[in-house]
Amino acid sequence: MSQLSERPEKPVVGVSLPHESATLHVTGTALYTDDLVHRTKDVLHAHPVQVMKAHGRITALRTEPALAVPGVVRVLTGADVPGVNDAGMKHDEPLFPDEVMFHGHAVAWVLAETLEAARLGAAAVEVELDERPSLITLQDAMAADSFHGARPVMLTGDVDAGFADSAHVFTGEFQFSDQEHFYLETHAALAYIDEAEQVFVQSSTQHPSETQEIVAHVLGLHSHEVTVQCLRMGGGFGGKEMQPHGFAAVAALGAKLTGRPVRLRLNRTQDLTMSGKRHGFHAKWKIGFDADGRIRALDATLTADGGWSLDLSEPVVARALCHIDNTYWIPNARIAGRIAKTNKVSNTAFRGFGGPQGMLVIEDIMGRCAPLLGLDPTELRERNFYQEGQATPYGQPVVRPDRISAVWQAVKDTSDLADRQREIAAFNAAHPHTKRALALSGLKFGISFNLTAFNQGGALVLIYKDGSVLINHGGTEMGQGLHTKMLQVAATSLGIPLHKVRLAPTRTDKVPNTSATAASAGADLNGAAVKNACEQLRERLLQVAATQLGANASDVRIVEGVARALGNDQELAWDDLVRTAYFQRVQLSAAGFYRTEGLHWDAKAFRGTPFKYFAHGAAATEVEVDGFTGAYRIRRVDIVHDVGDSLSPMIDIGQVEGGFVQGAGWLTLEDLRWDASDGPNRGRLLTQAASTYKLPSFSEMPEEFHVTLLENATEEGAVYGSKAVGEPPLMLAFSVREALRQAAAAFGPGGTSVELASPATPEAVYWAIQAARRDEASRSGEARNGSAVNGHVANGRATNGRAANGGVRADAEVLSGA
Repeated sequence: MSQLSERPEKPVVGVSLPHESATLHVTGTALYTDDLVHRTKDVLHAHPVQVMKAHGRITALRTEPALAVPGVVRVLTGADVPGVNDAGMKHDEPLFPDEVMFHGHAVAWVLAETLEAARLGAAAVEVELDERPSLITLQDAMAADSFHGARPVMLTGDVDAGFADSAHVFTGEFQFSDQEHFYLETHAALAYIDEAEQVFVQSSTQHPSETQEIVAHVLGLHSHEVTVQCLRMGGGFGGKEMQPHGFAAVAALGAKLTGRPVRLRLNRTQDLTMSGKRHGFHAKWKIGFDADGRIRALDATLTADGGWSLDLSEPVVARALCHIDNTYWIPNARIAGRIAKTNKVSNTAFRGFGGPQGMLVIEDIMGRCAPLLGLDPTELRERNFYQEGQATPYGQPVVRPDRISAVWQAVKDTSDLADRQREIAAFNAAHPHTKRALALSGLKFGISFNLTAFNQGGALVLIYKDGSVLINHGGTEMGQGLHTKMLQVAATSLGIPLHKVRLAPTRTDKVPNTSATAASAGADLNGAAVKNACEQLRERLLQVAATQLGANASDVRIVEGVARALGNDQELAWDDLVRTAYFQRVQLSAAGFYRTEGLHWDAKAFRGTPFKYFAHGAAATEVEVDGFTGAYRIRRVDIVHDVGDSLSPMIDIGQVEGGFVQGAGWLTLEDLRWDASDGPNRGRLLTQAASTYKLPSFSEMPEEFHVTLLENATEEGAVYGSKAVGEPPLMLAFSVREALRQAAAAFGPGGTSVELASPATPEAVYWAIQAARRDEASRSGEARNGSAVNGHVANGRATNGRAANGGVRADAEVLSGA
């Protein structure tokens, strides 16, 4: 086992601990960015001037009326920017635009003594617009050939030969929804200028270093003149990886121009209408199976709705392509990706970062095709699992594919799958208007940033004379428990009790050039960096202890705050050891660093090894569906998830539960709607509040919810043998959607394949049920007339060239020629 993975005697990692700020959270004493306003003097409040049209060129912007509003101090426009008027990394996001690109686009910001005065000032600003045509839907953009950014293509094997060898070929299309982050804390920033004209920004950001970089270039400064701190976030989910930068820059610009602190916090409606979402996708696909139901070829085009600017759309699409295989070996594949440019908010990172979208495509295909192949969906999935020696379509070997089957078998065992399927069959036979179904889904999710340079982490660890320890690292805390894990890593590495260690807020002047806390890599990168810094300090202290104990340094161990030498009864307490080291002038601070080894990615060829390892999980979900309304409930969920050797089991189980519920929300409830009419409100987000955008609540939670972490699952080459946990559990919710599909199909005859919209709202489930019933009626009528079975593939041949619901089509010519 590597030094990075090996755990010492009596480690603090692996112990179930509550979140380090749990008490502060539940008592309301935890401070967030906007709470700091009340501790800051003479704060100005910022309010956006939003233009409520989807697209148009600004012909006039009159700010004088705003300045007449009592309390208004200044109106910020593009003319005030001393540096670069851009808030993005692609230089396609003007901070103060002269062209409105989406409904609600902010074109100026008003600063005032109170938020109400700022609001009234913003309402007084006069904007004249030369309206232009707009593209609102993904279909609009595809029809207009409106695309931007890279168009990657992933190729492996011989696709044409693969289809020629296929006994069954199906084609289809699938469009699925975007998703709102709906973090509890909206975007917020507080900026002020110190006596040396240095800029300090408190920001709710997942990427403080990039926020620092954007603020600096907007203000025309160097990065060392700007400090960004993230105390904590009330949720992020990817929505605060790129999009906080512009808001921080507005606050900083206002502070620079007025000499006063500036606070910017979006209200919920502003946040919903101004910030990006998870990318909705459209997929067009063709898949071939052999006679045994094993995938032979896949040809697909994935189109992401990027919104008005690129943001992170290119890497999101790249990760979607890298995950379309999920747990299945696809020997011949041609997968193309592209980004639609629409007049909507710029879509951005969201938990899973394109991975869920790619995986949903293949899981939808498997769920739709299994009945057409005459196979149980669980069996079809199992037949296609990766085996030893196989590689992904982009060329990365799948190491330890046995983990795929290990979590799968474990969840089958814990969920009593066979007995419950018999019970469900009996229930369905006895209940014509209510059906139940139990579905399994698995996941294989790559861990690391696709951009190799981001796979690095830093830390600064300080030991004080009294033996107390302060750690700084580059990761941000958004409620996911990263800081808790880092405390445990530091205590374990130094061999001291947890209470000796404290963690400081994330700041760019303590740890520079950090990567975003994203890609599920926060614990891997920062944990290894913290461990590296602590090991430097421990090696120095071991030398001191060896002298005091009369032993070789290699024979000294520090366990639970006491240094002992092998074969020696003497002891040296940690506090005494540190004090002795200080008087011997031993350095008691260390900067740690870690870079993920073994990564390579050629973006043009779309080949390489972009991931350090794969995380795995499996879920079994049972649902019950009402045939009259499509309403459903989740009766039971069983999950087995692979987090390696957990750094903090309670934190990890919470992440699995939360990720699953958020995924179920995306797939079954959360339905973003825009006004696509030609009326005056074209492009307006219609679901701009919790009253119209439905989030998972207690009523949607499974009645039984069992989560188990895979045992004996050490991940070689990761910090203390652990694995990432942030994003992968979201994809476990595919089992909910597949269970709903199977329950809807149960209202029809055996072998019915139904389309199911995503999100699979009760309405969508109802229409799927109706399609299954039509299939039942159609087959009954045609059977009486002696005609062929409509929409069903029998003996490897399509009888009418399409499946039930018209969604999956079996290509009769290919089938007959196979």
